[in-house]
Amino acid sequence: MSDADVTEIAAQTMMVAAKVAAPILLTALLVGFLISLFQAATQIQEPTLSFVPKMIAVAIAMLVTGNWVLSELVSFTQTLFDQLPALLDRT
Repeated sequence: MSDADVTEIAAQTMMVAAKVAAPILLTALLVGFLISLFQAATQIQEPTLSFVPKMIAVAIAMLVTGNWVLSELVSFTQTLFDQLPALLDRT
């Protein structure tokens, strides 16, 4: 296994991690921004007002995208295991 192989696997891993994390992070970002706008407009500074809706939205995002996330991770893992013999032969 060469340095280029390790670098390629690391880049693929980071891309899969970004794709898998994106729906949850973007949901939290959007809900947090909307709650911040609401708090700024009404001058209500209650900490739970930002935490509870964000937690609920993230849970819903996980329920909606959970099947896709799992299939992406399984696909990546299968591809990596399929590449393993070829990577080990290069040493």
